[in-house]
Amino acid sequence: MTDIRWATFDCYGTLIDWRHGLSTGMELVFPGRGAGLLDAFNRHEPQVQAQYPEMRYRDVLTEAFRRTADEAGLVLRLDDADVLAAGIAYWPAFHDTAAELARLRASGWRLALLTNCDRDIIGAAQRRLGTPVDAVITAEDVGSYKPAHPHFERFAQTFEPGPGQWVHVAQGYFHDIIPAHALDIPRVWVNRLGQSDDPSIADAVVPDLSRLTEVVAAVGTAAARREESNVTHRDV
Repeated sequence: MTDIRWATFDCYGTLIDWRHGLSTGMELVFPGRGAGLLDAFNRHEPQVQAQYPEMRYRDVLTEAFRRTADEAGLVLRLDDADVLAAGIAYWPAFHDTAAELARLRASGWRLALLTNCDRDIIGAAQRRLGTPVDAVITAEDVGSYKPAHPHFERFAQTFEPGPGQWVHVAQGYFHDIIPAHALDIPRVWVNRLGQSDDPSIADAVVPDLSRLTEVVAAVGTAAARREESNVTHRDV
């Protein structure tokens, strides 16, 4: 265990504008339908990940898009099926990503990505973030997709953060907040979409990344104090 403080992030949806990227890619193939296909895609993607945990993420995108098109009664040509994988490197970061990552780093936090994608994809995405990250754990590395636990377990085993030294930040309630809660990892839910899921399983809920540095510090401090209190009670 070290004194290094870590803020880990899901990338797509939290730092990179996932919905914009998906809808734009699907719009290229099916003009006028991109935004309307998002909900169906978001249902199919975790099903593909659960069914094929060792599938490369670019192939997950393609298979989920194929299922989405089938459900909508659209004909997805074979040479169009990989449009999402081909375009993901160009999906933009949210307007608040670069500044807040820079503030976190400047205040002493190291940054890591725990992401449901391949190494080459996340490597291309990092140039969009505006601030270097210190570690990356991908689905390709651990052989499974969140909400399975191996991303979090690999990070804990590798860096051994102590109480209050690791806070996970994510927009994805299903993929990230639920497993982080199950593993008792301090967590900040970035509820960019105003979802109505139970906020009580997060240590903090924010609508975007503005002032995230202060929120992460507060969540980390609270986690360290809880552990100190637990140790005191155990020793009494």
